[in-house]
Amino acid sequence: MRRFTQIPMLIAALLLIGTIGLHLLTGQSLLDCFYQSMILLTTVGCREPDPLTTGTKLFIMGYLTCGIGVVTFGGVRFGQLLMNTDLQALLERRRMEKDIGQLANHFIVCGFGRMGETLCEYLESRRQPFVVIDDNPQLFDDKFRARHWKYLCGDASQDEVLQRAGVKHARGLTTVLPTDADNLYVVLSARLLCPKLQIVARASDDRASQKMTQAGATRVMNPLSSGAIRMARFMLSPSIENFVEVAESEGVDWEIADVQVPEKSALVGLRLSETGLRDSGIMLLGIRKASGQKIFPPPGNLLIERGDNMFAFGNSDSVAKLTAMLEKTKAE
Repeated sequence: MRRFTQIPMLIAALLLIGTIGLHLLTGQSLLDCFYQSMILLTTVGCREPDPLTTGTKLFIMGYLTCGIGVVTFGGVRFGQLLMNTDLQALLERRRMEKDIGQLANHFIVCGFGRMGETLCEYLESRRQPFVVIDDNPQLFDDKFRARHWKYLCGDASQDEVLQRAGVKHARGLTTVLPTDADNLYVVLSARLLCPKLQIVARASDDRASQKMTQAGATRVMNPLSSGAIRMARFMLSPSIENFVEVAESEGVDWEIADVQVPEKSALVGLRLSETGLRDSGIMLLGIRKASGQKIFPPPGNLLIERGDNMFAFGNSDSVAKLTAMLEKTKAE
């Protein structure tokens, strides 16, 4: 704020000095001296002070020199203000929030630690839109911005921050904040704002995992136990785990996807054999019914119902076709 008031205060001080100086030199009224100080400072110069003695001339020359200096200084400071990093950060933040406001079907990553960064890298490799939320502004440095990732600096447990991140239009949210308490608050806030949102949370133990599930998390992951289980699978079934690892690696053009059947989808009421999914290059691995029943593998005469979750395997184009088929309504 001081930078904004510095120049006006200098100009006011200069006018005061000019008024007092001319009053002492010419003996005119303070109003006339203030008037002449104003026209001298603005270089209008419609008339000269009377009497115009040698002392008055010297004072006016010094006064005008100071005025030019103040105007030049003000111009330089104004230019610095325009290029100031604070202003740039403000403009960038507004642009970022505008871009985030246009997102839909995106993911929200709460917490940008080691796990959060890995999550973002994976989503980027899969060309999925996402927004990062963290309350540490130092994380969003030049290196971060060079990646062109969208972000918000704030407390992810606050409703206002989640709303700015587009939680009501998001496809899913994951919270990997440092403490279980923070992750629990995020889960609770996100679930209250969006009852149907897919929420994945990190927990450090089974007790925290149970509380997050009760708060509304769709799935809770314990990195230690999950890592141990995966290591055991590597020992028991190394070929299968290698297959899954290749499917998840960067640069591979096929993936395992989980897509939900919308309520008004054109496929609702059809049997799998009638959908033509196989012709689109999709291999359907299984279906989870809205009731929770899991069918692996699904038979051809299985009836598709709204709310079903399809586990499909195929390349990115095939998965995109499946998503388009599901989103197509019967009216279309």
